[in-house]
Amino acid sequence: MAFVGSYKELDVYQLSRKLAKKIFEISVNFPKHETYSLTDQIRRSSRSIGAQIAEAWAKRRYEKHFISKLTDADGEQYETQHWIEIAFDSNLVTLEEMNAILLDCHSINRMLNSMINKSSQFCKNAF
Repeated sequence: MAFVGSYKELDVYQLSRKLAKKIFEISVNFPKHETYSLTDQIRRSSRSIGAQIAEAWAKRRYEKHFISKLTDADGEQYETQHWIEIAFDSNLVTLEEMNAILLDCHSINRMLNSMINKSSQFCKNAF
């Protein structure tokens, strides 16, 4: 594995940023009465994925903390899946929009699990 100098270079981090942007763009059209519920929840969960990855990177000196934060990031992507499905059920997003978001979430899940399974490789060169 080639050494990565920053979390910003991680494909999973870059994809999480793109996902958060997609969620923002889609949720702009949500009704005003959803501002403090669905809109806020899906934006928070999608934005938290990348934040958790960044925090995991900072904690890679301690492998268990690194894994814990990656697990938190994975939890946030699952929450994002839930909220986009609720948005679909509420006729706020199209099937195509939902499927695109879910595909990104599945990719993030796969990459996070790969990082967790190879955590020692990320942590041994931490500092």
